[in-house]
Amino acid sequence: MIRDRDNQMARTEAEALRWLERRFAELPVATLLDASPIACNAGKGEVTIACTARPDFCNLLGWVQGGMLTAMLDIAMSYAVLVSLPDEQLIPSLEIKTTYIAPARPGRLVATGSTLRKGSSIAFMEGRLQDAGGTLLATASATGQLRKRG
Repeated sequence: MIRDRDNQMARTEAEALRWLERRFAELPVATLLDASPIACNAGKGEVTIACTARPDFCNLLGWVQGGMLTAMLDIAMSYAVLVSLPDEQLIPSLEIKTTYIAPARPGRLVATGSTLRKGSSIAFMEGRLQDAGGTLLATASATGQLRKRG
């Protein structure tokens, strides 16, 4: 582990991806969504994950229900912040706003989360969700509170 310009703990991409895999394994919603890390830049506060939208996540139109899409974005955004913090930190959401742009079908979806600003107790994040073909499905912005575990 190295320190970035603000003396925060920063992980190499390989370290960050291993860390994300371990954290996702202990997070039930990540298991439900079959979330797996694809890319990470801890120094910039960016995380890209893949999720599987199952047919049982769909509404009567055959589209993935919006709450499931928001959960995918929430994981990506939260971990974009958490990857640059000590392990004892958590970031429960205070607010999430999701904008649905196109219907999502079952299959592999890719969520990218970015840290916009991180203070001592609050962080601001944004996310983008795309299908396997690159179609933008949804965007989100969120505010989270930085807290210690326990």
